[in-house]
Amino acid sequence: MAAPAVTVEIRPLTADDLDAVLAVEETSFVEPWSAGLFTAELAQPSRAYVAAIEDGRLCGYGGLMIVGEEATIVTLAVAPGRRQRGIASRLMVALIDQARARAVRHLTLEVRESNEAARLLYEKFGFEEAGVRKGYYRTEDAVVMWAVDIDSVDYERTVQAIRQEAT
Repeated sequence: MAAPAVTVEIRPLTADDLDAVLAVEETSFVEPWSAGLFTAELAQPSRAYVAAIEDGRLCGYGGLMIVGEEATIVTLAVAPGRRQRGIASRLMVALIDQARARAVRHLTLEVRESNEAARLLYEKFGFEEAGVRKGYYRTEDAVVMWAVDIDSVDYERTVQAIRQEAT
């Protein structure tokens, strides 16, 4: 059973957060992004990044790449020791809010085939498996997932229910 939700501020990610982001990145991913990549991403107007802050410290982050009516969730991470507390759900809600504010209708992402916890999180948000990208990661395949019609009333109900659960 997941621990109760915690008090977390969700705000835009900034360059000042990069040291903390890199620390989470190193402990979360086999192939972590570099500071240079994050800096380049934050400079792009087609991107939206959010940070989760607990007790004044970054404990998670997520990002979107927006192209027209579609967006890709390019990254989502929560620090070890802070997982299973609703923080990833709060980040997902914030990313979906960002996407909807920019008239995005469909979301996609790639997730490691072995990352069952992430896949379950994405399924909770209405993502469905649409295929596999062989060799996407150096060491394994990626499952491609889509959430369509995120601008619909039904999808908004789903997100609202998760928003209430995670706060």
